[in-house]
Amino acid sequence: MTRRLRRRAARDGPAAHPHPHPHPLDWTALPDDATLHLFARLGYRDRAALAATCRAWRALAASPCLWAALHLRRLDPAAAATLAPRCAPHLRSLRLASRVAAEAAPFLRAAGLRSLRLSGCRDLTDAALAVLAARHGGLAELHIGPDPLDRISSDALRSVALCCPRLRCLRLSGLREVAADALADLARHCPLLHDLAFIDCLVLDEPALAGLTSLRFLSVAGCQNIKWATASASWAQLPSLTALDVSRTDVSPGAVSRLISHSTTLRLICALNCASLEEEEAHSPAAFANSRGKLVLTINRTISKYIAADAAPLCPDTAVKDTVVFDECRSSSGKRNGVSQLITWLEWILSQSLLRIPESNPHGMNQFWLDQGAALLLTLLKSSQEDVQERAATTLATFAVIDDENTNVDPARSEAVMLEGGIPMLLDLARCSRESLQSEAAKAIANLSVNPKVAKAVADQGGIAILTNMAKSVNRLVAEEAAGGLWNLSVGEEHKVAIAAAGGVKALVDLIFRWPAGTGVLERAAGALANLAADDKCSLEVATAGGIHALVTLARSCKVEGVLEQAARALANLAAHGDNNNNNAAVGQEPGALEALVQLTHSPSEGVRQEAAGALWNLSFDDRNRESIASAGGVQALVSLCQECLNASDGLQERAAGALWGLSVSEANSIAIGREGGVPPLIALAQSEVEDVHETAAGALWNLAFYSCNSLRIVEEGGVPVLVHLCSSSHSKMARFMAALTLAYMFDGRMDEVALVGTSSQGSSKIVKFEGARRLAFKHIEAFVLTFSDPQMFSTAASSSGAAALSQVADALFIQEAGHLRCSRAEIARFVDTLRNPSSVLRACAAFALLQFTMPAGRHAVHHAALLQKAGASRVLRWAAAAATAPIEAKIFARIVLRNLELHQAGPSS
Repeated sequence: MTRRLRRRAARDGPAAHPHPHPHPLDWTALPDDATLHLFARLGYRDRAALAATCRAWRALAASPCLWAALHLRRLDPAAAATLAPRCAPHLRSLRLASRVAAEAAPFLRAAGLRSLRLSGCRDLTDAALAVLAARHGGLAELHIGPDPLDRISSDALRSVALCCPRLRCLRLSGLREVAADALADLARHCPLLHDLAFIDCLVLDEPALAGLTSLRFLSVAGCQNIKWATASASWAQLPSLTALDVSRTDVSPGAVSRLISHSTTLRLICALNCASLEEEEAHSPAAFANSRGKLVLTINRTISKYIAADAAPLCPDTAVKDTVVFDECRSSSGKRNGVSQLITWLEWILSQSLLRIPESNPHGMNQFWLDQGAALLLTLLKSSQEDVQERAATTLATFAVIDDENTNVDPARSEAVMLEGGIPMLLDLARCSRESLQSEAAKAIANLSVNPKVAKAVADQGGIAILTNMAKSVNRLVAEEAAGGLWNLSVGEEHKVAIAAAGGVKALVDLIFRWPAGTGVLERAAGALANLAADDKCSLEVATAGGIHALVTLARSCKVEGVLEQAARALANLAAHGDNNNNNAAVGQEPGALEALVQLTHSPSEGVRQEAAGALWNLSFDDRNRESIASAGGVQALVSLCQECLNASDGLQERAAGALWGLSVSEANSIAIGREGGVPPLIALAQSEVEDVHETAAGALWNLAFYSCNSLRIVEEGGVPVLVHLCSSSHSKMARFMAALTLAYMFDGRMDEVALVGTSSQGSSKIVKFEGARRLAFKHIEAFVLTFSDPQMFSTAASSSGAAALSQVADALFIQEAGHLRCSRAEIARFVDTLRNPSSVLRACAAFALLQFTMPAGRHAVHHAALLQKAGASRVLRWAAAAATAPIEAKIFARIVLRNLELHQAGPSS
């Protein structure tokens, strides 16, 4: 529909629409309760945006129920002071992430705060924690972790005890020491303290813990210096102790047995990843089976099934199924039996231990993850505790990764999550209003999607649209993880078009301009665009969306190696579709693009140099780009790169040689490459055992050898034996073909005058050396041509006047890769001229080359046929095909070329 038609339809009003809505919805007319419910489900930014729309909503946005809880990743004193008038009287629960946010918390003036949870506070000091405690004396819950609190001492613990007498739950991670006097102060001043966790602490006074008689829940997970004989004897005397977590410690079987035997209140011991207990169970599977009604949870037991089977201590009046044991124990019946609080604590403990275990990836845990770990994490995703959900999502993002450097995931672990129904759960969480959970869910989706099977499941269940919408988030962490998800999904060819159709290309390009300083966002966005640009259709989308400008901006201004590598790779992929779109030329025309890529070839990062060289290789297929690259110093830069990369990766060697191959198409560049010292490193690369490397080096030497000065350099630098070896020994037909053509260029007579210049004595020596090289070259050129000879087939074709026999020979001779080569008019003319050479070896080689370049299946066959027609090659070819002294191979090759010319002249059959 054109714009004019759209306007007319709008003017026609209701008649243009068969079912118009009779009454437009007035959102401001919603009941206050409904509006408040809507506000409560929104993030803070969206809530603020809606509040700014009208006076009524501004008043509703200030309702106390909306400010009872805050979860902020960023908070500074100025922002806290701005928020204070609105939230100070009502704020009861506060979650902050970062030391700066923790230090800004007092400026909120939330005297009624009851719950404070801090993360990312590794640098938190005693003074800062003391201020927090002093300003929030009504705290009932204080959680700080999981980052270690290296700078917090027992002095800060005493301040918390003195300032917060209503404290019921205290959970801290990574303290250097928990001294007896601090524990004594907690026992004296915090009589309601029933939940205490010291995670990963270095030193803990075990007997002093026995003074906290109000404790019901205790966790010492990860504490490695505990004297277990003393601890088990002391803690068994705690009169209210219900559950104990000793996961990731060196607790002994004897200590567990003493706790089971002597504690009258203990109902649950969580002991995940405890080597001594696992060894004991390996020797005696029933070691803790008779535990007097107390549950001992280890990785050798399926936790949910074990709780369900032995649920009598937890839910004596309820029959619980293992698949929903956590849900049942949290239910109303669980509350009646006093179990809900225990299960809530267990969820928190499990989320802590499962988060920590993948960090060290201990031996023997793989089967645990497959048998129950993945399912357990998905159970924790359904927890009512926000921090438990987030830790479960974080663990799902990390437990399957086995090589973070190369982004490899364990296929069995990632598929276990998929088979347990984890993908729809994570996608639902990615759409929630809590940005912290959004980012963790997106990270899990991204990492798991490295597995192609999981990626397909994510795409099939609408994940591409969800991640694309998340990439538009104004929260950097959410956008970063969403871009990472699109990056991993875009690896699959089947997902590229779907990402583009969902608006993913535009969203990724916008990210580059929205977060110019966000290193993680930029690398992920550029990486995703690089993958998408590898697809022909998507590459056009990238260019249309402003992707070329965005990527060139990164290449010119960013200093981060990972970002530069992905930006260069994206530009290389955009330039790889020269036959199908004009992106190659467009990249070259973008101001500063070629200069930036040339500069990146000097990068200290091998990955950046490799991708920059690859981009220049692709761009050099465009005539204007080729000369512009040379003008920007590309010849010198790439020759230098070839000289430096002889001990580098195969990928860098291939691209460096390939870029010189591309530049050497023009005469000026070819001569400049020889003059700048490009021949010796190309000869060295031609000796590589890797086909892709010696193939591209052979291609570059072939182009260089077109000019006599370069041919002489190749001879003088010892290139003839190297080319002879390639011609006879490479497993790549293409490499052998180009080595043979290079030798043919070098010894077709054009180099003779240049090669034999000198004094008489030197000339005599040169003649002997030169003639020896010529004979060696001719011998192996002939041998190469004969490898394509089938005497019986050739004899049949020679004696037959029918086209079928000739076509059969042609198909057998065709080198598929040679069909991608494009020769200039001068090169075609040289091959035609070589058909008249006195040497039958060179004539056969020239005819074989023209056969390859004119085969109808070749990409540039029509171009080559036209050049041959203009050069009047038909007469020369007929002479070569009929020459009495010519070998049968040369005759057959010439006849096939004539046949090809006739096919091209006739055009496609009707």
